Amino acid sequence: MPEAVIVAAGRSPIGRAFKGHLVDMRADDLAAYVVGKVLEQVPQVEPEMIEDLICGCGLPGGEQGFNLGRAVSILARLDTPGCTITRYCSSSLQTTRMAYHAIKAGEGDTFLSVGVECVSRFGNGSSDIPTARNPRLLPGNAEEYPDIYKARDDGFFDREIVPVPLPNGELFAKDDGPRPGTTVEVLATLQPAFRENGRVTAGNACPLNDGAAAVLVMSDTRAKELGLTPLARIVSTGVTALEPEIMGLGPIEASKQALKRAGMTIDDVDVVEINEAFAAQVIPSARGLGIDPFSDKLNPHGGAIALGHPFGMTGARILCTLLNDLRTLDRTYGLETMCVGGGQGMAMIVERLS
Repeated sequence: MPEAVIVAAGRSPIGRAFKGHLVDMRADDLAAYVVGKVLEQVPQVEPEMIEDLICGCGLPGGEQGFNLGRAVSILARLDTPGCTITRYCSSSLQTTRMAYHAIKAGEGDTFLSVGVECVSRFGNGSSDIPTARNPRLLPGNAEEYPDIYKARDDGFFDREIVPVPLPNGELFAKDDGPRPGTTVEVLATLQPAFRENGRVTAGNACPLNDGAAAVLVMSDTRAKELGLTPLARIVSTGVTALEPEIMGLGPIEASKQALKRAGMTIDDVDVVEINEAFAAQVIPSARGLGIDPFSDKLNPHGGAIALGHPFGMTGARILCTLLNDLRTLDRTYGLETMCVGGGQGMAMIVERLS
């Protein structure tokens, strides 16, 4: 049975919705540009080798409606088949999972997994606010936890970012979200965002964002034929459901399912990337998996609270960051996981190969 490996990956910088750098970029144009740049990493891959472009989009409507995946294929001059799916926050983790499954089933060798979301252009965006203030998520809401989620960028993210030329001629190369001068003390002064005396602030919740990412998934046999050195192997995946009111805890069971399928424990995993929808769900999810939420094993370079969470992009974005983590830290096994709107969790385990 062939193994599914990742041979190329990249993402755009993440823009702030409605006021950031990507407000004038259409989702299809942005995704097509990122796809083209990711394919430049592997010139051995000809467009006709790509058997499907599977696009994840959390809110597929407006300009990012219809069959966005096929539109991206045409705009990128690939003319491959294309489809679009939504599993909300994990849409482009689902597309990578679909590519993995197709390869394991022997029904293809080369697939593009793409994720995109341009909330600025869609005009409507929402986060799962109720899960962040649900008392059943305690101890994630406890006062003792400071708003510590900020990105550490010493050039780390440059290694995964595809700079994007903007309509105004500017080159967008850095995420809009991270603020170098941010401190725990400053974050602690932020006012509640949703209700008086609440604990959810702009400093411990992800913002609304725009962005795109792409991952090229291939069978190990095809990669060998082309002389490509894979970045990583997909080991296993998991997807589970839970009550929508506590969807923030979705990573726990999904990750346990993926670990069981891999024959691993959380102690075998070197780096864990949990999507930071809200600090209130990241902390109890990490603890539910047996991870110290304040250790460098979890989101070692920061996460979505600082970087942003363009819903459809996030699955592929986190995979880019996880591969970057493993390479930078010289580690082997990584786990990507997230809660999913509507009451779900999803996870994927990868093994670094280069």
